[in-house]
Amino acid sequence: MYELAELKTQYDRVEYLQNILIERATGGDGDNHHYQLLRQEMLDSTSIKDMLPRWIRMNRSLDQFWQYIKNKYGTYRERRDFIWKELNPILSYLESGENHPAQKTISEALSNFDSESIHFAWSKALERKATDPEGAITLARTILESVCKHILDIKGISYNSQSIELSELYKTTAKELNLSPEQHHEQIFKQILGGCSGIVNGLGSLRNKLGDAHGKGKLPVKPQTRHAELAVNLAGSMALFLISTFEADKK
Repeated sequence: MYELAELKTQYDRVEYLQNILIERATGGDGDNHHYQLLRQEMLDSTSIKDMLPRWIRMNRSLDQFWQYIKNKYGTYRERRDFIWKELNPILSYLESGENHPAQKTISEALSNFDSESIHFAWSKALERKATDPEGAITLARTILESVCKHILDIKGISYNSQSIELSELYKTTAKELNLSPEQHHEQIFKQILGGCSGIVNGLGSLRNKLGDAHGKGKLPVKPQTRHAELAVNLAGSMALFLISTFEADKK
């Protein structure tokens, strides 16, 4: 019997929740009290709540879960495979990302920003880094594009929403936020802000080359998890920088 206080990391707690569900799905009782505590904890988590399977959201107790799983699959093996598959994206994300505290800061900033779609895209990008690198890279670009458009919309700045490239969109946004290299005289600021522009341009090119938004040739380049992790983390950092600057500018 576990004591929840002994489970120090979020990975351990999700893995324990998985074990409780498997135990109940394969003829055991499971710990309903622990299930309810862990379920609520994960629903309250800004980093993984959007990744929770719908059936965990719907089943508030192990008795409700039992009614669900016994009607869905007839064998223990099918039930175990289902639970493992459904929770694997969360465990993969936590395994690769829980040691990066910046992700929590970015999640909170995007959650507090005005657009729910931006935070949803961030959550899906984190979820897909390990399981769908191409999709995660495409979402990384979408996050930056959405943040730029949202800022420009609030400021009343017009742009061509149908055909504008990310590089031009960022350039317009940066100018409005006084983040263009040419708007500064200090060499160090010009260098840093020029680097930010290069990151955004690179993310746009990476998405066109490795993302899933375009058809592939005979010998497609397949991105790896590390490529997706780089793209998503860079997009999140740049989104946080733009939002923070925008909020400071409002004040």
